[in-house]
Amino acid sequence: MASIKLLGLHISVYTRIARLTLEEKKVDYDLEEVDIFADTGPPADYLERNPFGTIPCLVYGEFSLYETSAICRYIDEMFLGTPLQPVEPAPRARMNQIISVLDSYTYRPMVWDVYVQRIVIPGSGGRADEALITSALPTIKNVLQQIDLWRGDNDFLVGDAITLADLHAYPMLRYFVETGEGEAMLASFPRLRDWMRHMQARASARATSFHSDSASADGF
Repeated sequence: MASIKLLGLHISVYTRIARLTLEEKKVDYDLEEVDIFADTGPPADYLERNPFGTIPCLVYGEFSLYETSAICRYIDEMFLGTPLQPVEPAPRARMNQIISVLDSYTYRPMVWDVYVQRIVIPGSGGRADEALITSALPTIKNVLQQIDLWRGDNDFLVGDAITLADLHAYPMLRYFVETGEGEAMLASFPRLRDWMRHMQARASARATSFHSDSASADGF
């Protein structure tokens, strides 16, 4: 049994970010599903670890840690394997900037305003809020323009080695491109589209797919 537990949901963007980091570092871990979206709210024992009720939370022996960025940096610095953070100040700052942009301006419009409205709500018999989807797209396009500019012709978002920025971005874009709007917008950024294909071919992405059904597995 793995000595590390990750408490979260396999369908969660932020849980997947942490899982990608663990996979890239080749750290053995167990994923323990915690349904924070249940009608009764997050389980009481989970709130004892994280009073804010967000996921994921990493448990390593007596050490418990929540907040995805902190978890990923801890994993990278605690365990051997390929470094996932640049050493030099400028690329390290760029990595942190991209992660901040993703958290501040990308997650909610991509995932909640587009993916949930276009895929999840209709799948449950509801009707998408078309105005919300439309209003989210300019912000998303602005983000993609910035990330495309920063990436340039490099293999990854920050230079030619994978970093935490790539692992933070991929799950958000993965959900986004499952929508017609996302697929069309990404097509206008061919360098990012190629990056997505490169990322989804990695063993870490295959091991952490949002969808257990192979017909729905990552791919576009």
